Parts: sequence; structure tokens; C-alpha cells
Amino acid sequence: MTDAKSPGRLRPARLEQVAGGSGTGRDTAGGAAAGEAGRARRDGVATGVGTAGAKPSGTHARPNPAAELGFSGDPGQRGDPGSDMLHAQRAWDATLATNRLDDLGVNIERQRVEIRDVTAAVGLLVDGWPADVRACVQSVMDHTGANVLALDLGDIDGVGDVLDRLAEQYPDRIAVWHVIERPHWRGGTATWGESRAKLLRLDESDVHVLMETSVMLRGDALTPLVAAVAEGAVAAGWRGAEPSGGGVHEAGPGRVRALTGELMAVRRSAALGALPEDAHYGRNADLELSLGLRGELVVPPGPLPVERLGAHDVPADYLERESRRNYDGVRRILGAS
Repeated sequence: MTDAKSPGRLRPARLEQVAGGSGTGRDTAGGAAAGEAGRARRDGVATGVGTAGAKPSGTHARPNPAAELGFSGDPGQRGDPGSDMLHAQRAWDATLATNRLDDLGVNIERQRVEIRDVTAAVGLLVDGWPADVRACVQSVMDHTGANVLALDLGDIDGVGDVLDRLAEQYPDRIAVWHVIERPHWRGGTATWGESRAKLLRLDESDVHVLMETSVMLRGDALTPLVAAVAEGAVAAGWRGAEPSGGGVHEAGPGRVRALTGELMAVRRSAALGALPEDAHYGRNADLELSLGLRGELVVPPGPLPVERLGAHDVPADYLERESRRNYDGVRRILGAS
């Protein structure tokens, strides 16, 4: 499956701040963006995406903060309509009201409305751990409206039956493909890059979500990610990363240089050209994918309602070898940027 035309439901990708360019992408609190956000808050306008799950801003609010600043603290006191202080009071009240609406989850509802015409699907590579797969897929069904595309590699530990039962329960939302090839890390021929490429080409959605079966959703973590992509980011993820030297450090929220593949929403048309199809395993290959995307990478404000289910252990020597091999690709991109 290939793109016949550019998805008309997504805004053009923002290229003025290309991830992987100059700077680390870790200055997420200051600069012009923070100034604009501050001005929007003062004007009583909801800013940004992904505030669901954030700590309520009014948790420790004082009973009458306006009076402490010299403003009228009495809601029944009308005052002079032309008074600057009355205008300031109204702006203050509007800001507090907006924050409370965000705290009640109105912001994420607004995002759902804004992206109602944007299609998204979750792509899963399934290579064992039936209990985690069941929890992962069920969480997508329970908390989002996204479809699931699952590629079962070799029916490890009977996980194929788990997927089939879920697909029978949600026939309009879950599609499963079974292949006899076992995962590369188990001595088979099915590699991460090749399998991910198959899922991307099977998908017809505007936004493709890479998700690992080692995580599950505790709420709607997809809407903030898809909303960020719809607004112009080329990809948005649960975790940001800053590759430096021989290591990787966590980054975000805000604009970041790279994203991890545990949960990442990406413009499908862009991912098709950036995916490292020669990668045998996913560790660091997800970084190479995100670094290869041309556009802005972001981590929405959070925390997003995502939970790790546990480590999916692979042989240590295999993990070290393939992670090092994939990081060579990361270094090549960093060296060329």
C-alpha cells in the first residue's frame, strides 16, 4: 500500500525547526514559544495539546488571589466598566476558568473534535508475551478509537490465538496477519525493520502509531500525539531522547531531537522514507527512524497515561550487538546534521 496523494486532513509539516538541526532541542521552557504560551494564558486561551493527566493547576489555589494583587475579589462588585483594574480582574477570572476546564479534561475533548477527520492506526509487532499483548491491545480498544494492525511473528507461546480472539471481539477495529517467520532475535528471519515496513505499507491511515507490546494505556494517550501531528509536527511520542556521544538521555516535553518507539505517532507518508528497513532489532532503530524524519518532533505536555508492563528480555549478547549496530546508523545521521 502506498500513498496516492498527500493526506489532506493534516496540516503541512513544520520545517522551520527541523529536528536534528542545530541545537539540542531540549530548551522546552523558554524562548519565543514559552512567551507565546504565556501571552495566550494571560488572554484566557487554552494553549498547546496533551494537558490531560497534568497536575491540576488549581490544587493549591488561594481563596482570593485577586484581592492580594489589588483587584476586586467580590464577584458581585461591578466597578467601573472602563477601569483597567476591572479588565485585569476579568482576564484573571477567564484564565482561572480556562485552567479549570483543562483540569476537567475539556482540552483533550477539544483535541478529539479537532482530529475527528484524521485517521490513525496502531501498528504492533507481536513476538511472544501473550498476557502483555492482551493487555496492550485491550487498552487501545478501551481508551481510544484507533484501529490496531498486528503482525504475528511465528505464533510464539501461542500469542496468535490471543490476537485471533481479540480480533473476533473487535472485528471492525483489529486486523491480524500471521507469518511463519520467527523473530530475528529468536533465530528466525523476521527483522524489526522489514516487519515495521510491512505494517506501514498495510496501513492506509494518515497517522501511523508505533507501539510496543511491553506498554499499555491507562487513558487516551493517543489523542495528544495525533493532535500534535495534525497541527504540523512530523512525529510525536511518549518519550523524547537526546543522543550524545555513546549514550541516550531522556528529553522533553516540548521539541526534542529524537523519539523512542515505545509509543510514537508519525505521519505515515514521512515514515515510509525514513524507516531503517535493514535493522534487525528495534533498540536504537527507533531513534534512527525519528532522526531520519524531516520536520519537528515533539513530546506533548504530560504525563501521558502510559504504563510499562515489564521488560521483554532478549539474549544479552544479541541485544548488545544489534543495539550497537543500530547506533552506528544514529551516529551517521548525527554526523551529517
